[in-house]
Amino acid sequence: MRRIGIVTLALVAAVTIGCNRDNRAENRAPDAVGTTGSRDVGNSDSDFFRDVAIANMAEVELGKLAAEKSANDEVKKFAQMMIDDHSKAGDDLKAIAAKHGITGPTAVDDKHRDLHDKLAAKQGADFDRGYMEAMVEGHDDLLEKLEDRIDQQKLADWKAEMSNRVTGEKKGERLEVRAVTPEASDNPVTAAVNEFAATIYPIVYAHRESAKRLEAAVKGRTTN
Repeated sequence: MRRIGIVTLALVAAVTIGCNRDNRAENRAPDAVGTTGSRDVGNSDSDFFRDVAIANMAEVELGKLAAEKSANDEVKKFAQMMIDDHSKAGDDLKAIAAKHGITGPTAVDDKHRDLHDKLAAKQGADFDRGYMEAMVEGHDDLLEKLEDRIDQQKLADWKAEMSNRVTGEKKGERLEVRAVTPEASDNPVTAAVNEFAATIYPIVYAHRESAKRLEAAVKGRTTN
């Protein structure tokens, strides 16, 4: 089976996140509670919290299922990455919610519960194919939600750089590490949500790219 480069993608994400945090630390003004914006939680922010919290919980639950059912070492490695990374993202989101008095969901919704049950009924290579297909689709959905919270021009620049890194174009050139920058907002809640989205975006992007490669690999297997 062709290896999928999970480590390489994860390292790219880690470097990008480190640079993002450094850039934001330099540019972030000191907190001035109550001086600007509003702490009211709008519908879009509330919906984001709910949808992303559910997505994180679902990725962790499905990762645990894959770690138990799959006999494929690469699938199990990917599943453990889902457990670790989405548990951390879920905890970070809970901290933001607690700071701003937002009550988030405590369990996945019917859609993700049905997906879990459907995958739990599969065995062997059928499970691996179903799981990896779900991972690609789930991360596509999550990326779409995150992108709404990110500066679009900076995001386009970042995607172009990631494409150059993966394809090996511009070999020998020193590629600039661009930041995934949150969309600006005067509302403290929205600003916190956007910052969270920009921070986890490189990780989720790396997950999706790894999932696509692994999905292609397991589709070629007909038996376990």
